[in-house]
Formats: sequence, structure tokens, C-alpha cells
Amino acid sequence: MIAPAENGASAPANQAPHVPVMLAEVVSALSPKKGETIVDGTFGAGGYTKAVLETGANVIAVDRDPDAIAAGQALVKAAGGRLRLVEGRFSDLENHLEALGEDAVDGVVLDLGVSSMQLDQAERGFSFRFDGPLDMRMGQHGPTAADVVNQLPQKDLTRVIGLLGEEKRASAVSSAIARRRTEQPFERTADLAAVVEKVVGRSPKKAQIHPATRTFQALRIYVNGELEEVAEALGAAERVLRPGGRLVVVTFHSLEDRIVKRFLADRTRTRAGGSRHLPEQDVPPPTFELVVKGAEDPGEDEIRLNPRARSARLRAGRRLDAPARELDAEALGVPRLADISSLRG
Repeated sequence: MIAPAENGASAPANQAPHVPVMLAEVVSALSPKKGETIVDGTFGAGGYTKAVLETGANVIAVDRDPDAIAAGQALVKAAGGRLRLVEGRFSDLENHLEALGEDAVDGVVLDLGVSSMQLDQAERGFSFRFDGPLDMRMGQHGPTAADVVNQLPQKDLTRVIGLLGEEKRASAVSSAIARRRTEQPFERTADLAAVVEKVVGRSPKKAQIHPATRTFQALRIYVNGELEEVAEALGAAERVLRPGGRLVVVTFHSLEDRIVKRFLADRTRTRAGGSRHLPEQDVPPPTFELVVKGAEDPGEDEIRLNPRARSARLRAGRRLDAPARELDAEALGVPRLADISSLRG
């Protein structure tokens, strides 16, 4: 996976496509061993899966994109039975494992965001670098980004763009979209990007960043329910990891990273903070201990070779033997937004 932000520039001609971000750091934190079973919850182009297989561990890989599943069949064949590839959401991890006859695993790795394969295919509609249908669906079913910008009430569209894109001019952007869609519905990525650019304008200090970047990020996250997926996946990982199992997550923007940070902070906490007015309170036993203190960033060499890695952050924890806790997605930072299923897909 790669960073969700786009800058309009093409990757260097000599850069290998689909480079897995922070590969060495991920494998180190995951620490897979021969005979163990590791879940790669975001298979993509299979970069992490290949590295884990090389250690002798077995892999159960999950991806909601049928194109990724089809492309991964050659690796399944080459792995000689040590790789099982599942089409589906990583938030459904428990159900996937149950269907495969597994009740616990030794590691879970999640590489969040959109894959370079998806960004590079104009027909998938993730990118404004290539004009294409305004789609953005990772799973290729359900309401599209076009359905969202053409049907979602303006006040809800403002919240989506403001909260998920962290766009300061969200109200002005949604207003411009609402005016334009009454005249002609949006169908193409370039069309939407042009409307947003007129509203946001280009900043001389950030000339390399397209003005529509935040709006496109917001739509992609909303269409795919990405923040809900992350929170549910963390809860699922807590339930399926056996004691000593490792959870490794690579994020690419602050919204995802905040959820992972809060989850691990809560699950590694041993006591609640007190004050002179309120005594310290007991908390449930910790379910994780940190493998990486805080977050690990990619090295300068990797960023120089693969600029798309610049926004990546890695967080990791090791499962303890305390029972899993109930998940509170809102407490982790998942906002309440209009139900996308009400749109006509």
C-alpha cells in the first residue's frame, strides 16, 4: 500500500512499481517464524506476504479487491500450500479464519490506505492524475464516489469532506458541488477535481499538492468505510491473536494513525490517570504490550527511493493473555456520518 495523498507528479521512471513500504521494519516487528500463521489483512500486490513466506511462516492473506485476489493466484500456486488468499474485508477477520478452520494466529499485519495498483488504474476512479469514472470502490460494489457527490445532502457532504479530508474549506467545496450537480451530475474524476480546484485554489507554498487531494481522500475513505474498517480490524486482531502474537499496522494519514495510537494506548494501559480531586481508577488488565515505543517512521534512504513512503508510520504491539475487550469505535476517533447505504448505487 502507499500513501493516499497525491501530488500530481509521476513516479521516477526507474522506480519499481508497488514497492512495499517499510518492509524491513514490518518484518522485524512482526517477527514471523517457521510454522507460524500470519495474517496479511491488506494483501495488495503481495509485498508483505512474500517477505513473510520467505521466513518459513504460513500466510492467510485478505483483500477486498477482486483484482488483487486474481493477481495473487500465481503466488498462491508458488507457495505450495503455505498461502491462503481470501476475498473480503479485514474487519471480518474472525469469520475468514473460522471458515478456514483457524481459531488463533501468531501475527496480523495491516498496511492501510489505497494501493498503487488502484491509483494507477484510471478506470477505478481513485486518482485525479488520470481522468476516469468517479468510482473509488475497493470492493467494486455498492455506492460510488459519484453517488456520494451527486446524492448526499450538502450538510452531510460538508461533514464528510471536513472530517475525513480535514479540508478547511469543506463548506465552500460542498456548496460548489451542490450547485454544479443541479445542472449536471458528476461522472468523471477530472470534472470533480476541476470544481474543487476553483474553490480551494493552489497554494504557492504547496504547489506540488493538488487542491482536490483532501476532498478525494475524504470521498475514498467514506465510500469504503475505511475508518470503521480499521477500528473493527483492530478489535478482531485482539480477539484472534494468541498470547505472544504480534499486531503491526502501517498508516498513511493522521485519521488512521490516531485510531491505531488510541487503540494501543488503551490496550497497553495499566491504570487510569488520577488527580488530587479524583483518585486513580482500576482498568482492565492490558491486552497488549508495545513492540515499538510510539511510532516508527521510514528512513531517509527509503523516502529518497520511494517518496510515497514519506507519510508512513508503523505501530506495533504484542498480545498478552488478558481477555479481549469490547470495542468502542467512537472513542478511537471514528466519526458518525450519514449512512452511505441509503444512496442509490
